[in-house]
Amino acid sequence: MLFAVKMDVHLPPDMDSDVKADILAREKAYSQEVQTSGEWPHIWRCVGQYSNLSIFDVDSNQRLHDILSQLPLFPYMHIDVTPLATHPSDIALLERNP
Repeated sequence: MLFAVKMDVHLPPDMDSDVKADILAREKAYSQEVQTSGEWPHIWRCVGQYSNLSIFDVDSNQRLHDILSQLPLFPYMHIDVTPLATHPSDIALLERNP
């Protein structure tokens, strides 16, 4: 199942710098682990924002929830999830199924 996920991060401005550095390091390590697994095949930065747009390829809604809720930055995020389906005008689909 494919999902487009927009994650907006809102860290408290008065967050301790050591706490912030720790959370960001854990976030990077965890997100790269999930990317390596193949469940998080794409991540893009949204220009001018502290946010990203990602594509997840997971087996279930629950699996996506588990991944997202384990992100160290999860308590500081607003997350929008959009389930994706193949579009009938996708030329890649036409090439696979002539």
